[in-house]
Amino acid sequence: MTTNNIHYSGHWLAGEQTPQPLEKYLNSALLQVHRPIFVVKLASGNGVAVDGTAYLGNNHPAPSGAYPLSAFAPALPPTALGDPCFKQSYGLQYAYITGAMANGIASVEMVQAAGRAGMLGFFGSGGLSLERIRSAIERLNKNADKIPFGFNFIHSPHEPDLEAATAQLYLDMGVTVVEAAAFMRLTLPLVYYRVKGIHLDAAGRIVCPNKIIGKISRVEVARQFFAPPPEKILKQLLSRNMITENEAALARRLPMADTLSAEADSGGHTDNRPALSLLPTMLALRDEMAREYNYPVPLFVGLGGGIATPESAAAAFAMGAAYVLTGSVNQACIESGTSEAVRQMLAEAGQADVTMAPAADMFELGVKVQVLKRGTMFPVRAAKLYEFFNRYNRFEDIPEKDRKNLEDNFLQCSFEEEWRQTRAFFQKRDPKQIDRAEADPKHKMALVFRSYLGRSSNWAVSGDPARRMDYQVWCGPAIGAFNEWVKGTFLEAPANRSIAVVAMNLLLGAAVATRAAWLRNQGIELPAGIGHFRPLPLDEIRQYLTT
Repeated sequence: MTTNNIHYSGHWLAGEQTPQPLEKYLNSALLQVHRPIFVVKLASGNGVAVDGTAYLGNNHPAPSGAYPLSAFAPALPPTALGDPCFKQSYGLQYAYITGAMANGIASVEMVQAAGRAGMLGFFGSGGLSLERIRSAIERLNKNADKIPFGFNFIHSPHEPDLEAATAQLYLDMGVTVVEAAAFMRLTLPLVYYRVKGIHLDAAGRIVCPNKIIGKISRVEVARQFFAPPPEKILKQLLSRNMITENEAALARRLPMADTLSAEADSGGHTDNRPALSLLPTMLALRDEMAREYNYPVPLFVGLGGGIATPESAAAAFAMGAAYVLTGSVNQACIESGTSEAVRQMLAEAGQADVTMAPAADMFELGVKVQVLKRGTMFPVRAAKLYEFFNRYNRFEDIPEKDRKNLEDNFLQCSFEEEWRQTRAFFQKRDPKQIDRAEADPKHKMALVFRSYLGRSSNWAVSGDPARRMDYQVWCGPAIGAFNEWVKGTFLEAPANRSIAVVAMNLLLGAAVATRAAWLRNQGIELPAGIGHFRPLPLDEIRQYLTT
């Protein structure tokens, strides 16, 4: 073992422990994240200790019996990762969020597991009825331990009434944290949710009861969230008597959201942004907006998309992320609201086994989502539907051979039968869509195609064996990275993957990787495999955190 261009940074005096050979002991020392690491120069090479006294700098004589100090890494328990103000603001022990996967895939059980572990979980309310969302809120509100939780608030450009009703439901039922996703611009319901109830406390401080965490991939959208609510929308809310003059005045002094998740290449709605360029840009925007508006509250930026290994989590924190957000890896956990068949498919996926496919909720706009392609025909079939929608103005214009293929293999019923089912769905959800479809054959075709796209996710969630080839499974390449990391360990089996176990392995591993990097950056050459954390059962992790 060698050191490269080391300028000794001081001296180390032994405590109860004598230095141990670096090659044999460094991995153990790295895992003891609550204790510092001292790398010292021995006659036989480098040694390692986790106690004793360090004398930093070379401006004083070496104490009797001291060793030259080659490198030093302070204690770094997982609770120290991330922004402490962010954790305090949201009542968390760890700077870790489980994101909202729609259709209840991010289930009540998942949210509860995250909250009990000292993290923040979001329920995946996108695509669900108001009744399903209400039921989930009631279940989470009954928690005696008052764990932190939040709900997804997804932009619904074709269903503004549903978006407004969702905002009102959250306000009525006391949901105080939402994850705003898929927004391209701010809408009246989202602003209403943020502004309603703002007041001053006895000390004259602004109290905003409702927090928004925006999940954003584009700088121009992030700028809207870090700015105060648009004046135009505030005036609309005032004219409708939805907010008071005092609420509007106080809202002008606060950002729409004090927290943003920079969403890199991820599952579901994504712009496939690279994390290494996205996060620094969002952090720079945060600082710019904080200077411009001089808010009375701090602004936070976390990172999601690709967080699936200790190294990726460590990189996010090293770049300045206030927290990390996971998604794809959670869907394979036992608490997720999907089927065993999907969990197994995800556990077998590689990084290249994902692709982009048309999204059900924004089909006509050409918006795409990232999905699993291994083991399902959904991406190919969804792309074919979008091709037909763009090429033809009505279903009857599609060539007969292609129509038959669509009815036999995609819809598995006639187009008119599918329309009757689709019509019944929109009769309850948004009747205006029916009127438009009956006047516009192209819109009718779009609604039927959207029905297939939407139900394909439900078939995956329920594990319908008859529609396995049509499963729509949202995930990004992170799932492949995770599977590679856990290969040959107890986490390779889907039955062993739980939210707390996955999260704590990522966080402890990030602490280990960070401390290894600190030593490496001080010129310590690490043997192969040292600093590469392998998954551990939760009981073993707790031992490292408490002893």
